[in-house]
Amino acid sequence: MTWQHDTMMNPPIEGLLERSGSKFRLVTLGAKRAREINAYFGQLDDGLGQLIPPQVTSVARKPLSIAFEEIDADKIEAVQIDPEARAAEAQAEADALAAAEADAAAEAE
Repeated sequence: MTWQHDTMMNPPIEGLLERSGSKFRLVTLGAKRAREINAYFGQLDDGLGQLIPPQVTSVARKPLSIAFEEIDADKIEAVQIDPEARAAEAQAEADALAAAEADAAAEAE
């Protein structure tokens, strides 16, 4: 049986930790999503509509609380990024940019 104590936080931190996998991933995911939610509320007056609105109905007013509620409701989740694949993509982009610059230089002559 797992030990749980009553907390004032809703949703409970234990459930959030189970969904995220680690406290570091929870902090990173919650902070990133809270910034996105804050930016969404900031751009509402502009009518741009480029950001994703909150995915849960919440009475909370703080973006971090809304982000934690989204994590608890399984509306967002962390994605593991492979560093080797990321490096390969960056190298491919650099090669394509170098080839485009070489083509542009050849056409200019």
